[in-house]
Amino acid sequence: MTQKSSESPKQALFAQFAAVAKAVAHPHRLALLEQLAQGERSVELLADRVHLSIANASQHLQHMRQAGLVSGRRDGKFVFYRLTDDSVLDLLAAIQRVAERNLAEVDRVVRGYFNDRDSMEPVSRAELLERMKLGLVTVLDVRPADEFALGHLPGALNVQLGELERRLTKLNKSKEIVAYCRGPYCVLSYEAVALLRARGFKVRRLQDGLPEWRAAGLPVETTTQRL
Repeated sequence: MTQKSSESPKQALFAQFAAVAKAVAHPHRLALLEQLAQGERSVELLADRVHLSIANASQHLQHMRQAGLVSGRRDGKFVFYRLTDDSVLDLLAAIQRVAERNLAEVDRVVRGYFNDRDSMEPVSRAELLERMKLGLVTVLDVRPADEFALGHLPGALNVQLGELERRLTKLNKSKEIVAYCRGPYCVLSYEAVALLRARGFKVRRLQDGLPEWRAAGLPVETTTQRL
């Protein structure tokens, strides 16, 4: 007679769900996932972007790989990681929503930093797509060039935040600018909006970033177009 397991199917599932939750329960892992949402990256580049040692970044990535959040492949001496699928973006968005609604410290940071730089209603993906089709906006991608090359909104101009001040003459002041970067709380787009508004440009942010745009099935380009 087969021995009956003391663990119910539901308990077994909850244990696995808890493993996924545990795998993202670290600020460095959330930062790594934000980077991977832009596209496939090597461990070395990821470590540099989130200011970790290669060994530390690799350890975090392996934990997330075991939980099914990321997948990896080896190419010679290098290991490259990517998100397993768009459901990981859904998980990150759900964490953000819960924190936004229920944690006072999140509200304090949003009001004290983000709203101070841009309190205007952001542009939705649907609105931006329509305005792009009509040629009414300049789309500005303020991410680093390597992230831009992995994928960007059609026709977007790539100007890194540190270069924006000296490239203002290249932008058309009579045309609205919509800036975007890695996601809804990427500080690059907020800083870009604040700088451009201070210089007299009409500018708004996209509601989120390239990962969410791509996950929604909207068109993405990979050709480089820089000011």
